[in-house]
Amino acid sequence: MTGVDVLDGSPASPPRDNGEIVFEAPWQSRAFGVVISLVEDAFFSWEEFRTQLIVVIEEWDAQDDGDRPTWHYYECWLEALERVLQTRSHFKGRELDDLAAAYLDRPHNHDH
Repeated sequence: MTGVDVLDGSPASPPRDNGEIVFEAPWQSRAFGVVISLVEDAFFSWEEFRTQLIVVIEEWDAQDDGDRPTWHYYECWLEALERVLQTRSHFKGRELDDLAAAYLDRPHNHDH
């Protein structure tokens, strides 16, 4: 069973339209795929990721309306992924930030 099989309409469930998972931008589907691949490759469990995602969403929801950033489900998704990876010590210190910065510094349309 994959993570996709256990998405159950909880607060951690991705946005859907007519039963299909909805992505507003290509990076969102990639982020989704990264998590599913890491779960399937046993880097961490789906439940571990889901629990962290719920925590991130609850933290967003608990902020004062004036201080709360605009709601973006997949930004919460990425934050949960970062936390799980750091908690599991897959990355240490700023290593994950450095890798993300290097990825973002690549030329447009450079997809490998």
